Amino acid sequence: MRIIDLLDERAIDLELKSMTKADVIRELAGLLEKAEKLNSIEDFLEAVFKREKHSTTGIGYSIAIPHGKSRGVKHPAIAFGRSLEGIDFDSLDGKKAKLFFMIGVPEESHNEHLKVLSRLSRMLIHDDVRTELMKADSKKQVMEVIRKRDS
Repeated sequence: MRIIDLLDERAIDLELKSMTKADVIRELAGLLEKAEKLNSIEDFLEAVFKREKHSTTGIGYSIAIPHGKSRGVKHPAIAFGRSLEGIDFDSLDGKKAKLFFMIGVPEESHNEHLKVLSRLSRMLIHDDVRTELMKADSKKQVMEVIRKRDS
């Protein structure tokens, strides 16, 4: 499964408005809803917030990857958001998160979200990928950065 196949331009926002962790989770879920990837945003949000209670998905390096497995998701999808100022996401390194990838998978998925999470993490460990995503000035550029690294 390729990351680029799960990402839809309608689910990309280069100027997130949120200032808090809870709000950015809602904003990203709203992108997935706008891209018609959800059956129920409420069900999906419940799964994502439940997951966040176990441990943060702010992995450090300015990255957060909130995710949820829910009957509220039609099929596997990813939303991408960026905050140039950063948002406190209880990240493991104590720094604000600036790049957000929200993963949604249907309830009946087995370990699909873990595979996507692993693939995304391997891609984002590279400084140049994070730098290119921070500098992207269009949704098309974000898609191109992901496409280039998603082989």
